[in-house]
Amino acid sequence: MFITRKCLSRRTFLRGTGVTLALPFLDAMVPALTAQSKTAANVAPRLSFVYFPHGAIMDKWTPKKEGTGFEFTPILESLKPFRDQINIISGLAHAAADTSAVHSLSPTTWLSGVRPKATQGLDALAGVTADQIAAQKIGQETPLPSMELGTEDRSGMSGSCDRDYGCIYMNAMSWRTPTMPLPIEINPRKAFERMFAVRSQEDASILDAIKAQVSDLQRDMGVKDRSTVSDYVDSIREIEKRIQRAGAGSSPVDPTQTPSPAGIPESYEEHVKMMYDLLVLAYRANITRVSTYMVSRETSNRTYPQLGVPDGHHEISHHQNLPDAIKKNIKIQIYHVGLFAQFLENLRTTPDGAGSLLDNSIVLFGSNMSNSNLHDHFPLPNLLVGKGAGRLKGGRHIKYPDRTPMTNLLLTLLDKAGAPIDVLGDSTGKLADL
Repeated sequence: MFITRKCLSRRTFLRGTGVTLALPFLDAMVPALTAQSKTAANVAPRLSFVYFPHGAIMDKWTPKKEGTGFEFTPILESLKPFRDQINIISGLAHAAADTSAVHSLSPTTWLSGVRPKATQGLDALAGVTADQIAAQKIGQETPLPSMELGTEDRSGMSGSCDRDYGCIYMNAMSWRTPTMPLPIEINPRKAFERMFAVRSQEDASILDAIKAQVSDLQRDMGVKDRSTVSDYVDSIREIEKRIQRAGAGSSPVDPTQTPSPAGIPESYEEHVKMMYDLLVLAYRANITRVSTYMVSRETSNRTYPQLGVPDGHHEISHHQNLPDAIKKNIKIQIYHVGLFAQFLENLRTTPDGAGSLLDNSIVLFGSNMSNSNLHDHFPLPNLLVGKGAGRLKGGRHIKYPDRTPMTNLLLTLLDKAGAPIDVLGDSTGKLADL
């Protein structure tokens, strides 16, 4: 028997005027009749770091039981459907963030474990972050070595944000070098344009530029691949329409606030979801394998009236152990975990090789603060989700010895993602049992 099916490269792109479109993983990208199956087609894990501010109410976050028989706590309840993909990691600390300027240092030390230089200017000095180490090692074969997303950036990269430490530390999670922080993109439209190398498309669909190429490609494909490409194109079109509607001159709900720039939704929830959806799209098309996402900024005083929380988040994060303030913090944390759960569901229902994007991802969800009232950094709330292309087990609450360096977890994740290094910040070695 002879197999004449044409094999596509994983790096196949469709190009039109001002547009470059990567493709999702297809059966046609696996050589016919080789020993290499889709499962073993060198599927590279995606590595994602999702950050939320102001810590957690830890007794409502941390399960009481260790091991596989743990029960989900109130804050983590929405993650029950992903039990077999989750590791809840307890006992970790971040000594690099232990200083009076806790808000400025929390984002910038979370992925490095290096305490930065005290400065309010642009002469910042910090540590290379885990995501950028991964970007250098596993991100060079994708159009974007990494993506840095967020929803808020109100103070730029200069000036004082927290005592002796400048806004440059507050607003940067990713550091390519000790002196080069990477700006966070908060505008979905700009992120989308960067993903697809869009140039001056205004409100035209990027799909118009490559419509004929898509049709030609599908004509030579099998039924399953045609369906995959159609679903992928539909996903792009749906996100594109949402972006075009976002911030298109509409009036803000609160008349005291200025309208959002074009591309940024007026609704915070839609903004968060859109950024998550862009990450799913980027992973699906192999546009990037490494990302960071700050779903809300340290010292954010965003209100959540839809949750019955009209108070500013930062304000009530200093809850002073008052029951009502603690309940409001829990509501906000449940809300953010619920939005994260929707992201995980999208990853789980998106095919990738023989499994799903979630099967082939390593996602760390957490904060670099523990008790927001005390501004401490132990014990940190950490969730690890995904099977890492078969390199991670799940379904456990793993408690490590108290004050184990958080950087030990990062060192372990880099190893699992195919970007091993010996030391990161104050690390003392990789974690066992992962």
